[in-house]
Amino acid sequence: IFGIYSLHYANVTVGTPALWLLVALDTGSDLFWLPCDCSSCVQGIESPGGPTIEFNIYSPNTSSTSSKVPCSSDKCEQHRKCSSPTNTCPYQVIYLSNGTSSIGVLVEDVLHLTTDDDKINKPVEAKITFGCGKIQTGSFLNGAAPNGLFGLGMENISVPSILAKENVTSNSFSMCFRSDGIGRITFGDKGSSDQGETPINPRQSRPTYNISITQISVGGKTGDLEFDAIFDSGTSFTYLNDPAYTLISETFNNLALDKRHTSKSTDDLPFEYCYELSANQTSLKYPVVNLTMKGGDQLLVNDPIAVLPMQGGGVYCLAVVKSDSVNIIGQNFMTGYHIVFDREKMYLAGKHPIVTISRLQTLYR
Repeated sequence: IFGIYSLHYANVTVGTPALWLLVALDTGSDLFWLPCDCSSCVQGIESPGGPTIEFNIYSPNTSSTSSKVPCSSDKCEQHRKCSSPTNTCPYQVIYLSNGTSSIGVLVEDVLHLTTDDDKINKPVEAKITFGCGKIQTGSFLNGAAPNGLFGLGMENISVPSILAKENVTSNSFSMCFRSDGIGRITFGDKGSSDQGETPINPRQSRPTYNISITQISVGGKTGDLEFDAIFDSGTSFTYLNDPAYTLISETFNNLALDKRHTSKSTDDLPFEYCYELSANQTSLKYPVVNLTMKGGDQLLVNDPIAVLPMQGGGVYCLAVVKSDSVNIIGQNFMTGYHIVFDREKMYLAGKHPIVTISRLQTLYR
């Protein structure tokens, strides 16, 4: 939701009484934070073509199950900023997007989880640590995560890590991204026996869901090259540096059937390769994009393009952005997949619920 830079969001309920908030699901960061007694945060946002969504704001003072995390806690990573061990633990997270951050203090409260176990008729209440975000800056104020960020990374402070440590669930979770934007996140899910598996190679400095890609195929034309990439549901598009970016974009461009769009300064498009659509065009064909990952599993990209309205018609673009740093598989490449993040066995597993034989055999979609 929320325009071209869309992410996947989930309604979560925390505290007592339970308060719901609409948080962005982010496998690329660790801390779960909510807007909280804030001096700089978003109170609501206009939905595309719909009414304004009014947001709840969390307050520890209104939850009977809330408690402050002291600086003396082993969960307080920024204890050096404390003047006393009895003070409330501060946090500050600075994100890759320019000028984007969240600042506040750590608290503990209950996260209400529904269960698939028929024997349990009420939600599971899991005690977790999260950020009481008093100040949000940058893209958090204009749509990226206006009502909180659900950290799903590999550090000890992330939601999956806490749930596993407290024996609420096994050390694994899954996310299902349907093409219509509806999805599901399931903690403790280890997937099925027929899923493909790809080893996770966490970076030493900061563990992430880092995997190796060994091959790119565009429209049946294949290039062998090996590079690492981070699976990050908190990034809207896929970012690749060279040589992977040049291979995927130039091959896509050579096989594209429509006229390439001549970009203007007023377009404000993040993509380099876009193609024109007429005002009455109801369908389009574009080259199929496949990635082969280490271990042999394939990521058959269901949605490699972004369709954008423009005056007199519209354009569709290869939704891949050139990166000057790390390679990121964004949420757009995860569409149509049930992806398991097994942190115990250290692998990603993917199962495509909507692939058909005809789709596997065609070079254009």
